[in-house]
Amino acid sequence: MSTRREFFGVAMFAAFKFISTSDAPKAIGPYSQAVRAGNTLYCSGQIALDPATGNLIEGDFPAQARRVLDNLKAVLHAAGTDFRHVVKATVYLTDLANFQTLNTIYAEYFGDHKPARSTIGVAQLPRGAAVEIDLIVVT
Repeated sequence: MSTRREFFGVAMFAAFKFISTSDAPKAIGPYSQAVRAGNTLYCSGQIALDPATGNLIEGDFPAQARRVLDNLKAVLHAAGTDFRHVVKATVYLTDLANFQTLNTIYAEYFGDHKPARSTIGVAQLPRGAAVEIDLIVVT
């Protein structure tokens, strides 16, 4: 899909590529798993859904956090990239007491790469999830 935009009166064309993989859960609403616009990839928020069943996994917070990051890893792979190219992550937690646990697990996936990040405490997330993460990636 191409769209025409004007930037200071100059016509600009941006090609959007919609990313989808069966290795991550299907979107549970009218959105894409990720969208590439130029060299920027916007990954929709992932919660701890099992890609095979579409159901929230059973387990504690660490299990949910790992499933979320595995889902994001699959979307990144489908887009031809990985966590090393993430420039911004937004994390939503229903219980900020899980902040340190999240940091430990997050570091397992990101290693020494430390993108910008916001962590937001929320009242609830879809399907009763404990954590949701979305990413912005530049390749």
